[in-house]
Amino acid sequence: MDIKDRVAFVTGANGGIGSALVSELLRRGVRRVYAASRSPRGVKPGTAEASGLLAVQLDVVDSSGVIAAARLAHDVTLLFNNAGSMTRGPLLNTSLADVRGDMETNFFGTLQMIRAFAGVIERNGGGGIVNILSVSAWASSPDAGGYSASKAAAHSLTQSLRAELGPRGIAVLAAYPGPVNTDMTRDFEIPKANPHEVARLIVDGVEDDQEDIVPDRMSRQAADAWRRDPKVLERQFAALYAADAR
Repeated sequence: MDIKDRVAFVTGANGGIGSALVSELLRRGVRRVYAASRSPRGVKPGTAEASGLLAVQLDVVDSSGVIAAARLAHDVTLLFNNAGSMTRGPLLNTSLADVRGDMETNFFGTLQMIRAFAGVIERNGGGGIVNILSVSAWASSPDAGGYSASKAAAHSLTQSLRAELGPRGIAVLAAYPGPVNTDMTRDFEIPKANPHEVARLIVDGVEDDQEDIVPDRMSRQAADAWRRDPKVLERQFAALYAADAR
């Protein structure tokens, strides 16, 4: 997909991957980027001043806000669903409200955005939707079970909407990063990918029409294991949890 001169909408634009995506899209010649976050001030100053960037206040779980955003950004042809929530802790002890919060943002928020913007993209001649998921969509990270379940649900959603929207000229892609060096993973004592490199490889994948984008070393290793035998990846992630628990 040629992204030059397209108009993009990025949720979670104040985060590590989101901010890097905004910068990378502008660098690649996207004409305009709507950078959405819960607070417009959340967009990093370096990118907020960039030509072609418009900051938008949006919480993806707010239905009326999502509808208003789609009306505002009526020229969009590329949607990046990057907003995310992650609660850590074992499922037996984690607050149900927090688990529901992960599902509201990562699954229902993504679905709301796609419902609101699918018609916009179609009216503008077609384009693409990119869901930023996680390797935890393939096998659960036991120390973040609610997050993993929400990403697995979003993985299934991606497949369903790929079939629904393909005939309407809208490609539905997904990126599956491993741990990335962002505020969300600051307490993770494991190797983490650089968000700018991850963003670069995600946009490469969009331009190459890759339906399943693996944008870092760990995600490529996880994808190889999952394709060989999903049980292998499940056991690997469970072993990491057991090691952390010791």
